[in-house]
Amino acid sequence: MSFEIEPTGYAKTALSDLQGSWGNLRRAVVENFDFPGSDKLLFHIDEAMSWESVRNLRGMKSTFLLIQNITAQSEAPEEVIEWVNDVRESLDETFKAIAEGEAK
Repeated sequence: MSFEIEPTGYAKTALSDLQGSWGNLRRAVVENFDFPGSDKLLFHIDEAMSWESVRNLRGMKSTFLLIQNITAQSEAPEEVIEWVNDVRESLDETFKAIAEGEAK
């Protein structure tokens, strides 16, 4: 029986950037949790980061649009707004990489 060997190096991909962006957005919401709508944002961020959403990026995009709307309608701190914009850019880059065959 052979065992898979863990790679010693990892390539940075659009998907890893997207994962990092979601993590940074979640952290910003938690650190600034007392603003209106923060509980809804945290719920939907966790939904977007779930295994089901990662396996279905179109579903993640729908959830992101909801997060973007909640952020726009609430009194979200500037840090949260900046990370929402970062997630949008990372999501766009991920779809671009998939279209170009760079990510699957």
